[in-house]
Formats: sequence, C-alpha cells, structure tokens
Amino acid sequence: MIFVYLLLSAVIVGIDQWVKIWTVSTFELGESQSVISNIFSLTYIRNTGAAWSLLEGKMWFFTIVTVIAVIAVLYFLIKNLHGSKWFTVGLSLVLAGALGNFIDRVRLGYVVDMFQTDFINFPIFNVADMSLVIGVICIFIYIILDEKEKGK
Repeated sequence: MIFVYLLLSAVIVGIDQWVKIWTVSTFELGESQSVISNIFSLTYIRNTGAAWSLLEGKMWFFTIVTVIAVIAVLYFLIKNLHGSKWFTVGLSLVLAGALGNFIDRVRLGYVVDMFQTDFINFPIFNVADMSLVIGVICIFIYIILDEKEKGK
C-alpha cells in the first residue's frame, strides 16, 4: 500500500519538475505571460527563500528542515498506512511538495516559481507549493474529523 502513496508523490514531483523545466526553457527570467487577463499569469522567477522570499539564501536551513520533514512524513506515512486516507494522501502531497522544491534548491540553488495570481497580491508559486498547501489542508481535515470522532 505504501507504493501507492509514494507513486502519488513521485508523479507530483515529476509534474513539478516538468513544469519548472518548461518554464525555464520558455520564459526569460522575470518574463510574464497573461493566461486569464487580470486573474492569472505565468511569470518566471527564482526564489532563494521560502514563501514571500522569507529566509532568503539560507540553503543550509532549508536542507536541514527538508531532511527532517521527509523523515517525519515517511515515518507517519508508514505508521498510518491503514488509517485515514485524508491523512495518508495529505502526507504524500506534503512529501511531494517538499521534495519538488528541495530538488531545485540542491540542483539550482533556488526554486523556480511561475504561477501568479493577478487579482490579489500573492507570492508567485509552483506545483510543489500547491502540493504542500493541499497536503496540509488534507491533514487539517483529518485532524478535524478525528477530533469530531473522538468527541462522540
């Protein structure tokens, strides 16, 4: 069963890396192309930090945090293989997001970001970032449902 969750993570990492390679080969650094006017654009940037460029240039920090996160996620995934799908799928998505951005940091020294929301001032993000956010949402849903079940 763990194979399914690791395959899910691997597919998302593959999509993330493919979109990043396509972005770098298609756009000049800083170039932007509107996809849906005033709503969504593709904009190629390099991010040496985390969201909102926090902790810019702290590669050692991101390396340590990612290694710890990957170990923790794998531990909880194995421990809860037969538990809630919300939790195991959430962990798989978090794993994919962490690895997708980690590959960039190790390979390039920065993370390639490309998705920009034009209707709101929000950081430019990538597939790995989306995977992380959706994974955390799934884990929160699991926690809420689990607490609700315990309350019965």
